[in-house]
Amino acid sequence: MYYVKYPLSFRQVEDILSERGIDISHETIRFWVHRFGPKFASNIRKKRAGQHSNWQWYLDEVFVKINGERYYLWRAVDHEGEVLECFVAKRRNKRSALKFLMKTMRKHGLPHVITTDKFPSYRAAFKAIGVEDRQLCRGRSNNRCKNSHLPFRRQERAMQRFKSPAMLQKFTSVHAQIYNHFNHERHLENRQSYKQKRATALAEWFQLCA
Repeated sequence: MYYVKYPLSFRQVEDILSERGIDISHETIRFWVHRFGPKFASNIRKKRAGQHSNWQWYLDEVFVKINGERYYLWRAVDHEGEVLECFVAKRRNKRSALKFLMKTMRKHGLPHVITTDKFPSYRAAFKAIGVEDRQLCRGRSNNRCKNSHLPFRRQERAMQRFKSPAMLQKFTSVHAQIYNHFNHERHLENRQSYKQKRATALAEWFQLCA
């Protein structure tokens, strides 16, 4: 949880655990993340299935450098900021956009409104599947998805970048689900409500670990 939830390196997590009397190597933490992270993420995904809203989606993509090559991380979030899907692709074109959209819609259905930037591949992909009338592309309306990239960017810096596209895809899938679990948009809650939700999320996390 420390490694995925906060922008920490394996060695920083090792130091934090050492202060709590747990003497382990950073390689052990790496093993835990790779071994148990996907399982915890899958359990969170199943627990939250059907709870997100299909009123409005926000789609955006950012580039990620891997061994000197540029890849694109596509992301879809709903109007409450919950990450629906992350998808790594080599190209930023109609084919990648269409594959990303189909993958997301198979899992989450079809929203009423899909907000994107003015990138032409989105319009071409929407036209191919017949939902071009649901696209919204106006001003800064896509800032919610752009902001959802920020936690990933902080973690990317802590990890000193990724070694392969498969590693990027695996990490973002785990990171997105754990982010959804602990994200309560504290700026919309009073202090007491936020503390209750935070305690509930932590208790549910311990149940998943057990």
